[in-house]
Amino acid sequence: MARSLRPGYLVSAALVVVVTLFAAFACGGKGADEQTGAPGTTGSTPEAAASAAAGSFDVSSMLRPSGRMLGVVDNKTPWQYGIVQTFTRQAGRAPDLREYYTTWGDDFDAEGNSFLWKHGQLPMVELVPSRTSLADIAGGSQDAYIRRLAAQITAYHGPLALSFAGEMNGPWNSWGPGHAKAADFVAAWRHLHDTFRSLGVTNVIWVWSPHVIDSGSRVALRPYFPGNDYVDWVGVIGYYGPIDGDAFSSLFTPTLRSIAAFCGKPVLITETAVAQSSTKQAQIQDLFKSAAEAGVIGLVWYDQRKTWPGGKQLMDWRIDTSVGARAAFRVESARAGFGHPFTGH
Repeated sequence: MARSLRPGYLVSAALVVVVTLFAAFACGGKGADEQTGAPGTTGSTPEAAASAAAGSFDVSSMLRPSGRMLGVVDNKTPWQYGIVQTFTRQAGRAPDLREYYTTWGDDFDAEGNSFLWKHGQLPMVELVPSRTSLADIAGGSQDAYIRRLAAQITAYHGPLALSFAGEMNGPWNSWGPGHAKAADFVAAWRHLHDTFRSLGVTNVIWVWSPHVIDSGSRVALRPYFPGNDYVDWVGVIGYYGPIDGDAFSSLFTPTLRSIAAFCGKPVLITETAVAQSSTKQAQIQDLFKSAAEAGVIGLVWYDQRKTWPGGKQLMDWRIDTSVGARAAFRVESARAGFGHPFTGH
C-alpha cells in the first residue's frame, strides 16, 4: 500500500553504560563490532588524533548494551522536552532514548542534544534526505554539508545514534523503491559513513532502519544493507494497527529472520506503537514479551495521535488511551526488562 510518510516521519520536520557482549541474532562473517574499536574508528588519521585530543566521546563501549532501552520518538526538536515529560508520566519512568527527525541540510543542534544526554536520554536522530538525491550524496556534491555536520556532531562531546534515510525499503519515501535504487542507498550510506570516519568522528552509533516487510514494502532487504563494517545497530520500524499487523509473530518476526540471514548486529525497534482498539492491552503485552524473547536491545514508542498517512483514519498510538493500556504498558515493559539506567554522565 503506497503511503507518503509513516507515523512520526515528517519530512519538514543514541549513555555510558556497563556492557557485555550479546548478539540479538547470529550470522556468519566478521563485522565491525568484532574489531577492537568502534566501527569506522580503526586506524589513525590526523583528524582522528585531533578529535581524541579534544576529548571527543567514543561510543565503542556502547555498541553491545547489556540491557533493554525504552525510548520515545516524535518530530519535535531536542529542546521540545514535553514529549519526554509526558512519556515519563504515562510510562512511570523516564525514557532512555529520545529519537527525533532532522532534514538533510539542517545543522546539528549540539546544545539540544547535550541537554538530552545530561537528562538521561541517548539522542537518536533520523536524518531525512528530502532535499537531495541519494545519487548526489554518493557522488560527493553534498560533501560540504557532510563535513559541517560531522564537525558539529564531534563538537557535541556526547553519544549520538544516527539513522540515515530510514525506511529505505518503503515506496512512500522519495528515497525508496520506485524513486531510487538500492545501490544508490548503499553508496550514499557508505559515503556518509566513510567521510565521518576520515574526519575522526567517534561518537556516532550507526543505525540502519528498514521498515518491516509487509504489504506496503515487499522488496528484499539485503540489497539495501550497507555491510557489517558500516552498521552498528539494526533498527526495525513497524506498528500494531489496521495496516501493518496485529501480532509480533506476523509484524516483526519475518523481518528479523530475514535480516538474521545476513547480519548479526544488535536490533533496536526504532519506531513502534499500538493503535487504540479493544485488543490494545493484549497487543502491548505481546509486543514487550515477544521483543524481549527476540533479544532486541530496546524499543522506541511513537506516543502520538495522528491520522494515518495516505488515509483519513485518526490513529491513537499514545500510551494512555485508556487506564488499561497505561497499566499494561507499565507492567509489561517492567516485566520484560525494558528500561536501561544510565550512569557516568
